[in-house]
Amino acid sequence: MNKERLWNTNYNKVMFSNFALNFSFYVLTPLLPLYLSEHFMATKDVIGLVLSGYSVTALLFRPFSGYVVDTFSRKTVLLLCLLLNVVFFLGYIAASTLLLFAIVRTMHGAPFGGATVANSTIAIDVLPSSRRNEGIGYYGLSNNIATAIAPTIGISVYKITGNFEVLFWMAFIIGFLGMAVVSTTNTPKREPQTGKRPLSLDRFFLIRGWSLALTITCFGLCYGILSNYLAIYGKERLGITSGTGTYFMLLSLGLILSRLQGASALRKGHLIRNASEGVLISTVGYTLFTVSDSMWGYYGSALLIGLGNGHMWPAIQNMIIGMAHHNERGTANSTLLTAWDLGVGLGILLGGILAEHFDYAAAFWSMVAVHIVGVSAYFLLVRNAYLKHRLPQL
Repeated sequence: MNKERLWNTNYNKVMFSNFALNFSFYVLTPLLPLYLSEHFMATKDVIGLVLSGYSVTALLFRPFSGYVVDTFSRKTVLLLCLLLNVVFFLGYIAASTLLLFAIVRTMHGAPFGGATVANSTIAIDVLPSSRRNEGIGYYGLSNNIATAIAPTIGISVYKITGNFEVLFWMAFIIGFLGMAVVSTTNTPKREPQTGKRPLSLDRFFLIRGWSLALTITCFGLCYGILSNYLAIYGKERLGITSGTGTYFMLLSLGLILSRLQGASALRKGHLIRNASEGVLISTVGYTLFTVSDSMWGYYGSALLIGLGNGHMWPAIQNMIIGMAHHNERGTANSTLLTAWDLGVGLGILLGGILAEHFDYAAAFWSMVAVHIVGVSAYFLLVRNAYLKHRLPQL
């Protein structure tokens, strides 16, 4: 029997679009605090407030973007979101005051949140059903590679030029190129929705996937604590002052390796096995990070967390997509992404409170405890929910 082609032209274009979207975002991420400090003389608390607006808007917009993606032409929605996304990069250049920059940054979260949902949903649409599990696993590589190389490239360009405008224009050009490429994608025709369905919660949240959303919220909370307080904790406990970049490079390497290694299992439909292995490996990684006093444990935890998340995320994404009808795929994607964003936001908040009133060790032990709660929810709830609600692959 001939195997359907995974790396078809349309899938490749959507992969590149996702890479460009994430690259244009992460090439600026490590340098925006410096830009606000030098250009607007902003204080640390103001910098945190300004930059957090982006995440809040993305979180608020994602459930509605799932509804929009499932209701209207997915390609049209994607192109509109990508266009607005690149226009806001020019807004950073044009913003002459800190208030204007804060407004532009906050509004930027909406098209970014919409684009991530629309792009991943179109990726599912253009994949042959027999290769969908595997394809969703590979799709995440475009995120992982972008997040691994973009910050390093951004920092290198700034060291060479010393000019923030060059970075903003770079983000604009890369983002525009991704939009231009994906505009030539041929997406499957969908039957227009007839009649008006009443607005209800299931238009914005895949209720059948609530247990998966709960689990992902727990894992997102853990990542929120780790990613935001890693540098300070490493400096206080191990005296590491410049190892954060290396840590995230190793984490990205683990993500990439696990997605490549797990593709075969996903192709065979072993979603439960992949997810089970992933959540357990991640637990070991988070625990090792918290208990270890050595450099080996510190950097080893990055690789383990990357390997675990790389196995877990595409498997759980495939599960929730497998529980959704064709006209609910956008809602399924937005449910998972919203749950992750909510978890990360809660992690940042919880970690800061615990570190302020106790210490960073308390914050990271709470991270381990919440991860164990997420793992328990996975084994007690998620597997049964998936087996009960999964639909035939079409």
